[in-house]
Amino acid sequence: MEERVITVPLREPKQAPKRERADKAVKYVREELAGQFRADEDDVNLDESINERIWERGRKKIPSKIRVRAAKFDDGVVEAETAE
Repeated sequence: MEERVITVPLREPKQAPKRERADKAVKYVREELAGQFRADEDDVNLDESINERIWERGRKKIPSKIRVRAAKFDDGVVEAETAE
């Protein structure tokens, strides 16, 4: 098992239209974790705490970055939750 704490900057989704920012931010976090751990995006499981942190202030005002604690298991599945 491999575990890391990663800070994911959410600047890319801030370039999206305001009405889509939170939606794209969740997808972006999944993409970043898949790239960091060299896994498929389908194998990345995000905890509800990540979704709640991104949607905390609504769809339009996402945080500028989010700290995530992620672990990759031997079967290739990556599970992530907020590091706070």
